[in-house]
Amino acid sequence: MKDDNKMTYTEAVSELETILKQLENTDEVNMDLISSRVKKASELMAFCKKQLHTLDGELEKMIANLEI
Repeated sequence: MKDDNKMTYTEAVSELETILKQLENTDEVNMDLISSRVKKASELMAFCKKQLHTLDGELEKMIANLEI
């Protein structure tokens, strides 16, 4: 994963999709692998949530400015 400061929302979602496919397509029950993938997915979801929250705030400000 790229540094959070350089990663885009689209890249994070793409990486989440890759992790999901990896987990779905494995017949192995490797707890270390599963644990690391779930941890990574959790970090990516937190990043995406933060990005969406930031975007929501920016959009609300733009809409408020249009209503003035």
